[in-house]
Amino acid sequence: MALAKITQVSGRGVPVLGNDIDTDRIIPARFMKCVSFDGLGEFVFFDVRKNADGSPKEHPLNEARYQGASILISGANFGCGSSREHAPQAIQKYGFRAIIAENYAEIFFGNSTTLGIPCVSASREDIQKLVAAVQSNPQTEIVVDVAAKEVRFAGQKIPVTIRDSARDALINGRWDAIGELLEGIPVVKTFTAKLPYLSA
Repeated sequence: MALAKITQVSGRGVPVLGNDIDTDRIIPARFMKCVSFDGLGEFVFFDVRKNADGSPKEHPLNEARYQGASILISGANFGCGSSREHAPQAIQKYGFRAIIAENYAEIFFGNSTTLGIPCVSASREDIQKLVAAVQSNPQTEIVVDVAAKEVRFAGQKIPVTIRDSARDALINGRWDAIGELLEGIPVVKTFTAKLPYLSA
C-alpha cells in the first residue's frame, strides 16, 4: 500500500507557546512504559495540563475553544531534550497532523517526519500573526501547504521553511522508510528467486 502524499494539511490550530519545549514536557518519562504507542495521546503535555490529582490546570489544550484542533503552534527549539520517539507519537495520537514553530530539535524533526507530520518553520513575527488570528477566532481554518511552503489563514499567508529532504519525502509519499522497505518485499522476492544459490 503506497504511502499518502502529504502536500498540505488543513485544520484548526492551538497555540502552545514558549521556547525550548522539551520532549519530557511533551510526554513525561513515566508514561513511556507502553509496549506500543497506542494510548499515548491522552498523556501529551500531561504535567503542564494536569494537577497531581488529575484535575485540569490552565492550559490551551484544556480550553473548550481549542478542542479538536489538529495543528500545533509553538516557539523556538520545539522538541529539544531527549530523543524519545514517544514525543511525536504522543502528538500524533492526540490528533495533531502538523506543527508550526520557529524551529525544531533535529531528532524530533526527523521522528515527526517519519510519522508523516509536517514540521514547518516560520519567523517569530509571522507566528505572532497566526496566533493572534487563532486566539481571536479559534475556528480559523489553517492550511499548512507543504508543497508551496506557505501557511494560509484568515485571508493571510505567511512563508514557511522545511528541509528539502523532508518536504520531498512528504509530498512524494516517501516519508516512512520502513514502509518503503515493506513495499519492496515483492521485488526482493522476485529478485532472490532468480539467484541460483538461494533457490537451490
